[in-house]
Amino acid sequence: MTPMRMVRVFVLLGLLLSLAACGNPVNKANYDKLAMGMDYQEVVALLGPPDQSQTAMGVTNGVWGKPPRTISVKFIADKVVFFAAEGLK
Repeated sequence: MTPMRMVRVFVLLGLLLSLAACGNPVNKANYDKLAMGMDYQEVVALLGPPDQSQTAMGVTNGVWGKPPRTISVKFIADKVVFFAAEGLK
């Protein structure tokens, strides 16, 4: 492979990685759209399925993203009762 072709490949890979990062739903704009009382399905439509989810005694805790960038949402009867974020810009 010629040096010029290698440069083109690396530039293309860099652009693809940049585009993939832009599609991450765990961001400040989406966090700002969360509201108390939203349905679970509304949150999933906004953020996608949670990366972690635990349900006990009618309370579901969902976490989107991985540290250091996460959004945590607590649901009771499939309604948002609490949400918090870490590391969002």
